[in-house]
Amino acid sequence: MRMRPTLSWTPAEDLPPGSTDPEPVAEALSAGGVLVLSGAGISTESGIPDYRGVGGSLSRHTPMTYQDFTADARARRRYWARSHLGWRTFGRARPNAGHRAVAAFARHGLLSGVITQNVDGLHQAAGSEGVVELHGSLDRVVCLSCGAFSPRRELARRLEEANVGFEPVAAGINPDGDADLTDEQVGDFRVVPCTVCGGILKPDVVFFGEAVPPRRVEHCRELVREAASLLVLGSSLTVMSGLRFVRQAARAGKPVLIVNLDPTRGDRHAITRVALPLGTALTAVADQLGIPGTAGGLSQPGSPA
Repeated sequence: MRMRPTLSWTPAEDLPPGSTDPEPVAEALSAGGVLVLSGAGISTESGIPDYRGVGGSLSRHTPMTYQDFTADARARRRYWARSHLGWRTFGRARPNAGHRAVAAFARHGLLSGVITQNVDGLHQAAGSEGVVELHGSLDRVVCLSCGAFSPRRELARRLEEANVGFEPVAAGINPDGDADLTDEQVGDFRVVPCTVCGGILKPDVVFFGEAVPPRRVEHCRELVREAASLLVLGSSLTVMSGLRFVRQAARAGKPVLIVNLDPTRGDRHAITRVALPLGTALTAVADQLGIPGTAGGLSQPGSPA
């Protein structure tokens, strides 16, 4: 039987309650050298649901796994039909106060880097530079046969041409850009091949059950080694791809701070968990540090189509 990836986590111990005081976050930032690790929770205020919070997409949707995508042509058709529709909605999302605060902290020299587990590009759209996309980006497509990369915008155009009249109404959108559609709505959606070799196309994102590229992991480990502290924003840290960096920081004696409404798998490694919405908490921290520009000056990401 094929093993399913870890999608949920239940605390096996009593964890300290969350705080509503962002002061420790402000103190860490004022000292500088903070490495940010962000998750889906930072994008919820942009209209993209997270996986595991209240109303999270895992309550109604099982994400595509790498094993299913590569082994089953029907699964790929379902994925691309849903992702094609979701891409239209996903690309309309705009950075929120949390993204803008992170960009402002970097502009003021308080951060040593930003690692995001998200694939939405909203950190970059808000003005953050040098963001490490741990799980890749929906903006790119890769061929599993020849390795050729192409822009998602180009694939969207090809799928539009191959599926004229495909206009179902999705029940929801998910953090991976996958829309909720029934099999009837998917219908006979046509998938297009690689224009170079005719191979299978996949978004350049790390699916559940797929490994993060080793070089990318090592780069992130180096960022942790160089940082003075680690600030986790909007991640439950359920999967090891993000949790390993929290554990690394804690082993090295570096302060770990978490801003997340719900308990996380990394709470026992953290000196505090601030249980506030990301926009509220980070705007308050920015105000406390005298950093303007987190409430406005919205940078617009490009349209997906």
